[in-house]
Amino acid sequence: MNKSIIRIGPAGVGPTKDIIRNLEEYSKLNLKAAEIEFTYTIYISEKDTKEIRECAQKNNIKLSIHAPYFINLNSEDPEKIESSKKRILHCCEIGNLLGAKQIVFHSGFYSKNKPKETYENIKMAILEIQDTIKKNKWDVELAPEIMGKINVFGSIDEISKLTKETGCSFTIDFAHILARYKENMLNEVIESFPQKNWHCHFSGIEYTEKGEKKHIPTNNNDWKNLLSVLLNLDKKITIINESPIPIDDAINGVRILEKIS
Repeated sequence: MNKSIIRIGPAGVGPTKDIIRNLEEYSKLNLKAAEIEFTYTIYISEKDTKEIRECAQKNNIKLSIHAPYFINLNSEDPEKIESSKKRILHCCEIGNLLGAKQIVFHSGFYSKNKPKETYENIKMAILEIQDTIKKNKWDVELAPEIMGKINVFGSIDEISKLTKETGCSFTIDFAHILARYKENMLNEVIESFPQKNWHCHFSGIEYTEKGEKKHIPTNNNDWKNLLSVLLNLDKKITIINESPIPIDDAINGVRILEKIS
């Protein structure tokens, strides 16, 4: 079996005025991916996308986007669902211009609904968003994320089922999986996501019985253990580091990958 092709990079590219310089610096550090954090606001305007896209392509950096946190496709308020869809679609529009294919987002909360009903609501919203993506001929993929809290939609099974029933992509967050399940669940993840292309998040994590508490710096042994498994899957894998020091931890990941490859 061929070894996986793995790209590693940080969450964050900095403010618009610094993005070009930061991407060039990432390239020098052998970082081959970066996730643009629109988590609080979609801050890159259309006029700035061409230069950023060209810089990323020139420096062989694969861009992705993390959509705003203010998304709930299972809200009891229909207006909040529509606002959530609009935020995701705005990310898709900018992502298409940037050449950022994966649009990562947190799908929603169970709230008062049962998990099955929540799943159907979120599935319906994703199908509607995908219709608009197709209509606009945007070259992007929705990548709902596996979540780290037990009261939040986004279990391994739920995200895997969404990929099968909607054709969407996915984000495997290994830190969230540890927080949600209290173990790494690697065998289950491999079985649940047979796709060739994986978009992933990784960091250290602090958690309680309810799941994720906060992200913490990434332990080198954890990097080594994860990369040792992923290398042997024969996939194309992007890993975005989301620790409080994402650039430093991504660099450590690259160094460890080089040693074990």
